[in-house]
Amino acid sequence: MDYLPLLAPDFSLILCGYFLCRFTPLNRALWSQIENLVYYFLFPVLLFTTIARTPLSLSSLSHFLQAGVLLGFCGIALAYGLPHLPVLSRHLDTRMHACTVQIAFRFNSYIALAVTERIGGPQGLVLMAVLIGVCIPLLNIASVWPMAKHGERGFLAELIRNPLILATVFGLTANVLGLYIPEWSVPTLQRVGSASVTLGLMAAGAGMELGRLQKAKTLGSSVLMIRHVISPVLGWCFALLFDLDPLQTSVLLAFSALPTASSCYVLANRMGYDGSLVAGLVTISTLMGVLSLWFALGVLQYARPFMA
Repeated sequence: MDYLPLLAPDFSLILCGYFLCRFTPLNRALWSQIENLVYYFLFPVLLFTTIARTPLSLSSLSHFLQAGVLLGFCGIALAYGLPHLPVLSRHLDTRMHACTVQIAFRFNSYIALAVTERIGGPQGLVLMAVLIGVCIPLLNIASVWPMAKHGERGFLAELIRNPLILATVFGLTANVLGLYIPEWSVPTLQRVGSASVTLGLMAAGAGMELGRLQKAKTLGSSVLMIRHVISPVLGWCFALLFDLDPLQTSVLLAFSALPTASSCYVLANRMGYDGSLVAGLVTISTLMGVLSLWFALGVLQYARPFMA
């Protein structure tokens, strides 16, 4: 399967934002306001709508979800542990680590759903949607905590204020309670979600300064290694450990190899950190996602006969 067509549109939007900000009157001041719109309204609406409208049958997917959550915990632990490694600790700035740690374990949910629909059809799409709904609260909390710890506000205050976490919690609550979104409002909500994807990626490009990566080469390489090399290997191990069926294995491996979330930049920037550094890492991760998806799903393709 050719994954480049799935990744090229996102990367193209990032480049569009970069060129518009640098070479047109649509300057940084405008894009700062767009970031606020995406962060506080568009993306939370997308998260709430997606999670609330996705049928969840957790009892029949226990092993699959355990594998996915364990994979998320491992990514978090590896990223958090970087400053404590003997060699790396001398080259890591704690504040830069706080805002880039999320690169190692967050994922691009739009690419996740697109890839899964291609490899698993409607059943695969449901599996990925459930996994996204379960993992987003964990990964968002893990993303906020280091920045809140090194910032001026406390961790609980940041959680209460964070619109992405609030939207996720409300979406899961609505799903569990069986609350339904009126059908007449769904088209509008879907359009809002589409706008968040486009504007979020373009805002990431507008804030991108690849030169900033020179100041954190060791840190950037480390979090990208976790996201695109170690995570797929762990995903494969957990698929074997939990004896997942071929479709569940495909979805878990795709999940393990995804590019990082484009909203990493928005979160870092809104919390007062180096958004341009994070945007550069998001861009590189999007490119690396082509190779990591090929690697992860290629492993599955050749090893599937041994799982029968």
